[in-house]
Amino acid sequence: MSAAGFDIRIPLGWLFGVLGLLLIGWGALSPAEIYQRSLGMNVNLIWGSVMLVFGILCLLLARRAVHK
Repeated sequence: MSAAGFDIRIPLGWLFGVLGLLLIGWGALSPAEIYQRSLGMNVNLIWGSVMLVFGILCLLLARRAVHK
């Protein structure tokens, strides 16, 4: 927790979590043809998952710091 009593991991966790969910949704619902330029890899689904995991990790670390 910072000196002002505000943990930056909470809004960052929510930001990355929500954006990750949006990217996962777009990657799951978008047609496969748009991924031909990226060698057929669904980069929206992959990076959405990475962002969601990072957001959850930030929120868990912030929660752990509060409970100490």
